[in-house]
Amino acid sequence: MSPLFIVLDVPILYGRHIKRHMATTGEVLQHEFVSVNGIIMHYVTIGNGPLIVFLHGFPEFWYSWRHQIPFFSKHFNVVVPDMRGHGETERPAEINEYRIEKLVADIVELIHSLGQEKAIVVGHDWGGAIAWSVAMMSPSIVEKLIVMNTPHPAVFQKNAFRNYEQMQKSWYMFFFLLQDVHENKLSSNNFELLKNVFEISVKRKEKFTQSDIEGYVSSWSKEGGITGGINYYRANLNAEYWGSLDESIPFPR
Repeated sequence: MSPLFIVLDVPILYGRHIKRHMATTGEVLQHEFVSVNGIIMHYVTIGNGPLIVFLHGFPEFWYSWRHQIPFFSKHFNVVVPDMRGHGETERPAEINEYRIEKLVADIVELIHSLGQEKAIVVGHDWGGAIAWSVAMMSPSIVEKLIVMNTPHPAVFQKNAFRNYEQMQKSWYMFFFLLQDVHENKLSSNNFELLKNVFEISVKRKEKFTQSDIEGYVSSWSKEGGITGGINYYRANLNAEYWGSLDESIPFPR
């Protein structure tokens, strides 16, 4: 199987070592940093055309969209950030820095920093929850909304704590509320548990190589590499925001 990206060099940006990649189409996948909402956010970008922003989930980073980036870059300006607390983006220590309002503001400011007023927003897992919330809190910035593997937050809120079957499926969220216990568990034996989750859950095994897993391990191994993502659960498993949501949202225009 031919690689999607070829490593070209390892420059130093903002004191971090960043691999620069070239898509097999011949275009260079650019790694950039931008100051948004009080943090330095890392993102990759390639292609020209309307802006499309891909938002990953936990425990992932921009590389999760590696198969979609080359395809969509043929017609769009693709931008894929490392979300707050993940990858090369900064990881604030305070749990309140991961509240949904902060996560939404990160994406709104990222889009504006690119000189754009609107973008197609694509999200998966926690990226999907944030994509829903961007559409609800800042609807004018959403050209189109595409969400995968994430129900509408209001629907999830109604079922997560009242539907026994859903509660069984969401047990890990409550586990994540235990301070430090889960970080130790997830990082033990060189992140064996997380690696097993990927290896078991991936259906098309040929699309997820050992090299890919090593890339994730490298991201998790950074200082606070797991804690930032888990803080999404700690900061947002409450009804203060989610419980007040209406199931309808303004249709992007």
